[in-house]
Amino acid sequence: MGQSSPENFILVNPEPNGVAFVTINRPKSLNSLTKAMMTDLAKSFKALDRDDSVRVIILSGSGRAFCSGVDLTAAEDVFKGDVKDVETDPVAQMERCRKPIIGAINGFAVTAGFEIALACDILIATKGAKFMDTHARFGIFPSWGLSQKLSRIVGPNKAREVSLTATPLTAEVAERLGFVNHIVEESQLLKKAREIASAIIKNNQDMVLRYKSIINDGLKLDLGHALALEKERGHEYYNGMTKEQFKKMQEFIAGRSSKAPSSKL
Repeated sequence: MGQSSPENFILVNPEPNGVAFVTINRPKSLNSLTKAMMTDLAKSFKALDRDDSVRVIILSGSGRAFCSGVDLTAAEDVFKGDVKDVETDPVAQMERCRKPIIGAINGFAVTAGFEIALACDILIATKGAKFMDTHARFGIFPSWGLSQKLSRIVGPNKAREVSLTATPLTAEVAERLGFVNHIVEESQLLKKAREIASAIIKNNQDMVLRYKSIINDGLKLDLGHALALEKERGHEYYNGMTKEQFKKMQEFIAGRSSKAPSSKL
């Protein structure tokens, strides 16, 4: 059964197939975020991370925008709060979430919306979607990672241009830079997200969680330390496997190799 905040601004709908949909649902305000919505979004990701029936999360926005940022009519309430409080920080909870998060981006993802998109593991965007950083325009200091993450994904020069000029990064450019995985028609957005979620769910779920973790944790390190971390976790993983588990792995691989290959994404 779906869950939501009292105002229905954050909708959570887990499905029996292991996919959970999280929707920012304040379309009349272009899904701008209040403090209560941020808290609800953070709690939703924390709850989905603990739910063993959930394997992949798809995050989207209702209406014409993914998220237009913080509701500036409540700016003081938001920005003078404790920005270090990870329990009410949706980006922190997304980063802590072990499950893969697919961002389905329609319309604008502005400032806080941009930062939430950056916290997703895979991004699908509609044609014409735009990412925009308005921190410098409105005198808002970034605290959800945009100043550090964007440069590591699209390169420092492009990141400086996007952030210092407050001009949009189009989905088409974002795809060329490796930030957006796929661009689709608006009518195909959730279909493509479901397709990718289904491909993830078909795999070994323990390894999906481990693989997401080693990729994301390794990105925080230089290459030498990241490679050492991979070796360390690989050693721990195989040392912890029993003979029966190795046998099941071999049987599974033999069974998969006898089937036709899956369709391409």
